[in-house]
Amino acid sequence: MAGNLQLEGRHGKSRVRVSRVWRRPAAEGGHIIVEWSVAVSVVSDCLPSYTSSDNSAIVATDSIKNTVYVKAKECTEVVSMEEFAVILGRHFTSLYPQVSEATVTIVERPWERVVVDGNPHSHGFKVGVEKHSTEVIVKKSGSLLINSGIQGYSLLKTTQSGFEGFVTDRYRLLPDTRERIVATEVTAWWRYPFEHVSQLPSKPFCFTQRYQDVKKVLSETFFGPADVGVYSPSVQNTLYLMGKEVLTRFPDISSIQLRMPNLHFLPVNLGSKENPLVKFADDVYLPTDEPHGTIEATLSRPMSKL
Repeated sequence: MAGNLQLEGRHGKSRVRVSRVWRRPAAEGGHIIVEWSVAVSVVSDCLPSYTSSDNSAIVATDSIKNTVYVKAKECTEVVSMEEFAVILGRHFTSLYPQVSEATVTIVERPWERVVVDGNPHSHGFKVGVEKHSTEVIVKKSGSLLINSGIQGYSLLKTTQSGFEGFVTDRYRLLPDTRERIVATEVTAWWRYPFEHVSQLPSKPFCFTQRYQDVKKVLSETFFGPADVGVYSPSVQNTLYLMGKEVLTRFPDISSIQLRMPNLHFLPVNLGSKENPLVKFADDVYLPTDEPHGTIEATLSRPMSKL
């Protein structure tokens, strides 16, 4: 309490950019590089800093920033961003008596190994598009929460999508159709079942591989078989099937949240009946993401929350 007021505060450092290289021989897969934007936020018992200008209990944000680089240096073996976030969270909650909770959020810049003449390059990389992200919360008691996700995952089908059977009223102008482009930019967050640091596997769990697995399942479910695809009656149904397949395939994921804006490709018809400059025949479109439909949902196993 601060007088008659309830005060809850936290502080930290955001957008701490760090890159780490692990230099392995070409025979062992070559170099590995990661580039992360790290944010750390701690809950600490430093009430006097708010009420009486006593800063003696505040962990300086300069210390928080520098700790990111120190811990990156100490990771002599390859670690995933989730593992690194746990390392940081455990550090802040164990080193400082006044810190009761640490939230670590990391977004990865997707450096991908290049392929030259069909062979993965030992030390050459290019920047990808979609971004791997994580949010880890560690409490002094050892309580743990690990969410991982993907941002900016753009997917599009030029057919096998419809708009039909929706509520028809005086405000709806679009007619039913079973032939349209469907495009979206997927944002997904999924939760792992580990609820305490003691539950983390003794053999390191490969969070990075699971991220790649989830991304693959999401795209395969969206597109369907390569030769014929799969029909999407709505973004809602496709979203549900994508989330359901992730939970079916990976028992180590307890819940998943998906947000899939419906990015529109509008048919182009130009001219008049007397002078048709462009007559639409499933060929020329105006791409637009403003305004766009917004569809999101969370799927979880019983007793699981995201």
